[in-house]
Amino acid sequence: MGNQLKNIAVFASGNGTNFSAICSAVKHGSIKANLALVICDQPQAGVIQRVKDAGIKLALVRREDFSSKKDFESGIIGHLKQEKIDLIVMAGFMRLLSPEFVAEFKGRMINIHPSLLPAFKGTHAIKDAFLYGAKVTGVTVHFVDELLDHGPIILQAPVAIEEQDTLETLEEKIHRVEHRIYPEAVQIYLDGRLKIDGRAVRISSL
Repeated sequence: MGNQLKNIAVFASGNGTNFSAICSAVKHGSIKANLALVICDQPQAGVIQRVKDAGIKLALVRREDFSSKKDFESGIIGHLKQEKIDLIVMAGFMRLLSPEFVAEFKGRMINIHPSLLPAFKGTHAIKDAFLYGAKVTGVTVHFVDELLDHGPIILQAPVAIEEQDTLETLEEKIHRVEHRIYPEAVQIYLDGRLKIDGRAVRISSL
């Protein structure tokens, strides 16, 4: 096996269930990569205990410790370069990164969003779809670009909103789909099967 494993960094600000899904997939071999680093910006985030329990390297990078956004992002980039990160996996990181940061990692940063983009962008996507009365919502994995929830789409999966659903049951359904398709999308990326042509992404067969 001459191929060296790629290094992944997960960015997270919250509870960290998508981190756990990625971590589990790495552990069980369905993601063939080295989960080298987790970047977190919130010292009280639930993801921190998950990272410690998993024995993964954690970098807590707080915005308030830096005088500017540029310095904050430079701090993050320092950690990424130190660990020779090949792919950034955004998993509920609640900060909009600058166009300069995005340009630095263009084509090497992916995000998961709990709707069928371009519908229901933003931080309350599940609630927005539920209150709108949509019959179907879903999950999108996409490349990150300089706009919010906008980059080229890698994978999408629908989730039906049924009459008996509450916001809580819909959230549970969405999270189950997230935890299934995000590891799949990461491995498709690592296999080199993604071809980007403008806004379109083609997935080639192995």
